[in-house]
Amino acid sequence: MTEVTETQGAEEAQAPIQLGLGDLAAVIQIIDVCSKRGAFEGTELESVGAVRGRIAAFVQANAPQQEESGEAAEEDAAAE
Repeated sequence: MTEVTETQGAEEAQAPIQLGLGDLAAVIQIIDVCSKRGAFEGTELESVGAVRGRIAAFVQANAPQQEESGEAAEEDAAAE
């Protein structure tokens, strides 16, 4: 029984923790919901908003650019 536990622990230690843009977008939504429900005191809102802003800027800057390229292709096709 000890061998199985040690093996599982070693496998978990080797697997890197993955954090993606979807996770960060979920954090933004959680902050928004908490804010709407009054979970933050007035004195906390500035720091919570600053963190939310930094996360949102990171997500926006690192989001795939498929939408823009798709829109540009549509505009080019419409111009022809």
